[in-house]
Amino acid sequence: MGRKVAPLGLLIALAPVGLAAQDEARPTVAGNIETVTLEEAVQRAMLHSAQLAQALASVANAGSARLRATGSLLPTVGLSSGASVNSAERFDPNTQRVVSGSSDSYSAGVNANYQLFEGGRKYSELNRARAAEVEAEARLLTQRYAVIFQTNTLFVNALRQFDLAAVAEASVERAEQSLQITRARLQVGSATRSDTLRTRLELANARQTLLQARNQLRAGRFALGRQVGVSGPVAPEPPAVIDPAPLALSEAEIVALAESASPAVQAARAASELARHRQASARSSFLPSLSASSNYSWANQERSFRGGSTSWSLRLSGSFQVFDGFARDLGLAQETENRRVALLAEEDARRGVRQEVDAALRALETQEQAIAIAEEARVVAQEDLRINQVRYEASAAPILEVVTSMVALSQAEANLVSARYDYVLARAELESIVGREL
Repeated sequence: MGRKVAPLGLLIALAPVGLAAQDEARPTVAGNIETVTLEEAVQRAMLHSAQLAQALASVANAGSARLRATGSLLPTVGLSSGASVNSAERFDPNTQRVVSGSSDSYSAGVNANYQLFEGGRKYSELNRARAAEVEAEARLLTQRYAVIFQTNTLFVNALRQFDLAAVAEASVERAEQSLQITRARLQVGSATRSDTLRTRLELANARQTLLQARNQLRAGRFALGRQVGVSGPVAPEPPAVIDPAPLALSEAEIVALAESASPAVQAARAASELARHRQASARSSFLPSLSASSNYSWANQERSFRGGSTSWSLRLSGSFQVFDGFARDLGLAQETENRRVALLAEEDARRGVRQEVDAALRALETQEQAIAIAEEARVVAQEDLRINQVRYEASAAPILEVVTSMVALSQAEANLVSARYDYVLARAELESIVGREL
């Protein structure tokens, strides 16, 4: 694949812009702004992500459902007790007279019920609950990497806008210098009024570009602040200068890993397994059920644990739904179709991940070549501007060529900034697809 890139922890191979003008002129922003590193931004984004919180809640709910399904394998046990006290004089409806003497009663009991057989439905439900928990965990992993990639994108875009604002400031400085030169030459009669007008126009355009760049910078910082839970702009802390480094895995290994363990494939596989257990649960409704229940009770008319009467019972019962208006048939048919759809979705997820990985790898190659081209273009533009400035001072070239060269240099510098950060985002996207750092 050619040259590779460094780990994501180092801002996924962010190389320096390396523009001399940017070292001298950095964009200015009023007020103190909080700065965050990439690692801090990712951690804080995970804490404030509503989508990630929803995914965590789904995992917790799936765990509760699994616990409930496990509990269905155990018998249900209940305790009961009671006491009643009647007045000393009470009306006897049998004799239609008021009689004396109290009639007290005290009772206690314990009962248990257990489903001996339900056509395997309890075990199918347990497997379904486990599969649902696995699916929720896979969805959580998918959402986690989505948040990481989104945070990386906002972090990198804020850095991009910072460097583009620096490029715009450098363009303004070059235009101001050219205007000073043309005015000085006009005073000595070696330049025309048109020369100063052209340089003034270029200065106005450069200032307009700078205003737009600063607005986009502030918008990018506000977007990053929102992502990390801050009600205001947040500035990304530039990472240490590093060069692109090889990937940890080869292209074939990355593709194989993505097809087997990427978050999207794991989620599709879990959904397919869940559909299989739902189908098995629907089949179990065609089988009979068998249950057992037991009860033990004690009663006494005196407030004492001595004496009294006890009784117990044991009951075994079975049932079979002969006909339910085709409800079971309809449920099984639906789950069978859902299972077929889930299998197709799982196969498509693998193909889709392979396609996305290949596109991300090709994007890395393209952006790597784009960086080299942009670096060469910037060097050429710098030299072209220098030559035209010398020629203009020697009255061998019109000011239009100098202005054209300045515009070309500004564009070359902006292209280099974009190429570097596009390269960074391509790496982040690849790691988001695979589900691990490379």
